[in-house]
Amino acid sequence: MSESRFCGQVAIVTGGADGIGKAIVRRLASEGASVTLFDVSKEKAEAAIAELANEGLSVEAETVNIAEEDQVRSGFEAVAARSEDRKLDIMINCAAIVGPTNTRIIDVSTEAFDLETAVNLRGTFLMTKYAILAMEPQNYGRVLNFASIAGKEGNAGMSPYSATKAGVIGLVKSVGKEYAETGITVNAIAPAVIRTPMVDGIHPDQVKYMTDKIPMKRCGTLDEVAALSTWIVSREASFCTAFTFDLTGGRAVY
Repeated sequence: MSESRFCGQVAIVTGGADGIGKAIVRRLASEGASVTLFDVSKEKAEAAIAELANEGLSVEAETVNIAEEDQVRSGFEAVAARSEDRKLDIMINCAAIVGPTNTRIIDVSTEAFDLETAVNLRGTFLMTKYAILAMEPQNYGRVLNFASIAGKEGNAGMSPYSATKAGVIGLVKSVGKEYAETGITVNAIAPAVIRTPMVDGIHPDQVKYMTDKIPMKRCGTLDEVAALSTWIVSREASFCTAFTFDLTGGRAVY
């Protein structure tokens, strides 16, 4: 790990108050980036900032519901105002909701499906759109969205989540190709089960169903996610775009 890999770079991480997002915020900040976390919970964001401050890391926060365009726009404007040259180098979108689990489609309400679509898919669209708008003036940037192995293979009992994460993969393929001739890359990660507070809230039978599919027979760790994420958004990953990286312990082999 280099303490200067992201020195001078400005980053936004959504869902940054806990779980995968916080692990990535910690890694980026420890390697020199100026990081602002976006989170829907002001209380969780303040707690995360205090925790990171105790580790010697200075991080900013904005209260943002990524499903709401006005809040996304305001969040980006706040980050730009803190940057001397109003630039953005990195945007990592981790914010998502799981929605119904261990539930057949006939028992999923339309309201639950619409909410999941708003956060997981429209939120990804908005964060990607505004990140690229901020990156275009300098012709450089790294956009990383979180999909899921459920978006590739489908998880029984999680049809809304699987559908929205498949949408994230399609969005990344499209936008990555749109900007392939620029200095902006757009990629995704499709994890299998990562041990996070979000996973702790899923029905145990659903977690077992997902974990049993992993040849390594374990969940991924936050450190493993942060390591792959920060490489993808580094300058080293300059020939990777429109791609969804697997992080599945051997579940995905294509």
